[in-house]
Amino acid sequence: MSNVRVRFAPSPTGELHIGGARTALFNLLYARATGGVFVLRIDDTDLERSRPEFTTGLLESLRWLGLDWDEGPYKQSEYLEGYRQEAERLIAEGKAYYCYCSEEELKAGREEARRRKKPYLYPEKCRDLTADRLKRFQQEGRKPVIRLKIPRDGETVVTDKIRGKVRFDNCNLDDFIIMKSNGLPTYNFANVIDDERMKITHVIRAEEHLSNTPRQQLCALALGYSLPYYAHVPMILAPDRSKLSKRHGATSVEQFRQEGYLPEALINYMTLLGWAPEGDREFFTMAEAAAQFRLDRVNKTAAVYDTAKLTWMNGHYLREGALDRIVALAIPFFEAEGLVNPPLNSEQMGYLEQVVELVRQREKNLLDLTRASSYFYNNHFDYDPKGVKKHFRREGAGQILRALAAKMKTLSDPEPSTFSNAYKEIAKELQLSIGKLMPLSRLALSGRTMGPELFDMMAVLGPEKVSARFLQAVAYIDAGS
Repeated sequence: MSNVRVRFAPSPTGELHIGGARTALFNLLYARATGGVFVLRIDDTDLERSRPEFTTGLLESLRWLGLDWDEGPYKQSEYLEGYRQEAERLIAEGKAYYCYCSEEELKAGREEARRRKKPYLYPEKCRDLTADRLKRFQQEGRKPVIRLKIPRDGETVVTDKIRGKVRFDNCNLDDFIIMKSNGLPTYNFANVIDDERMKITHVIRAEEHLSNTPRQQLCALALGYSLPYYAHVPMILAPDRSKLSKRHGATSVEQFRQEGYLPEALINYMTLLGWAPEGDREFFTMAEAAAQFRLDRVNKTAAVYDTAKLTWMNGHYLREGALDRIVALAIPFFEAEGLVNPPLNSEQMGYLEQVVELVRQREKNLLDLTRASSYFYNNHFDYDPKGVKKHFRREGAGQILRALAAKMKTLSDPEPSTFSNAYKEIAKELQLSIGKLMPLSRLALSGRTMGPELFDMMAVLGPEKVSARFLQAVAYIDAGS
């Protein structure tokens, strides 16, 4: 068995963003491709922003997507004493030190750097404090942070599986904080310790974390840890190549779920955001992607977020998916719209299956599918104003609908062919083409001018309901509404 161990380590400070979901997906694909282990860790040491409900939401989103982890979820907050012990060890070994600089001093330094238009670097005031000054600061009751001693010269080289060697001059790094004054570890320090204790071999994460990596490597070397392999996947940009934000539409997994996207469509789409499979195939399962997933096929350049393509893919999965699965996913949407009231008996389920099978051929997501199905459940609905003007206001519309209603009452077999044959007969009787009858009929039955095949729609509604709706439309026309 492979010794590959990867991890996804989200912070529970909000919903699972599509970028985070893509990172989790790439980690899972690599674990499955190599026979490795996928670990889930919750980085919850930001006590001000972390919330239990966000943790719950993250786990639900991952499960909904099918991103099943092999170990975890572990929580950083359960290992606080371990971080403190490692920080104290670094102090004892002379690799880290207490810093008593006040926030006012640091703020003044940052403002001076801003005035000189230079990046702020901590000036190492506390790096070599004498015993007397240490004692004085302690007597004053100052609460120190702990900083790591950074080499003053040379460079730190990050070897990345996607980007090759990336070099960072140590002179551009300062003695950064590894433990805050409240006793909590910083992100860079805690992550290094967690990766070591969880035996993570490959750190696959977003490109934005590349700038953190030299600091994390320096922490690992100071602690005497071996370095994992790094792979920084490309950013996801908006269509205008700006940073992806809410103004570009849904960006969280939960938003996509609420809008009626299918998990398999989102997985398929995210797989292509920065990774190129062999050949030109666009539709594949997670298992099929894992079979050929390699880090050397991950792009270096940013991926562009394209909701039009995602929606197109979702429409494909909505049409081609197993009907029972699509119905199961659709039921909560139908319930939210007040169309069904679970649990459904066999007759209700059979009717819903007919509706979904018919309507899903044209729609792109479950929310639109549900709203496009409303007239199958509601007998009273508004008629499209443009359709009314074009079809209901036409001379003889009411007479045609009366004739159609009467014809429907003679039918007993609710099959599309039955309605088709009936329309041929009535068209001949009225000396009209079927093409003249169909738009009028559609508007009367659904209130809409577009929708599924008319005779298929009528077969689902049944002759009795079709006849009643034709008469309902006649009443509307006669009232001159």
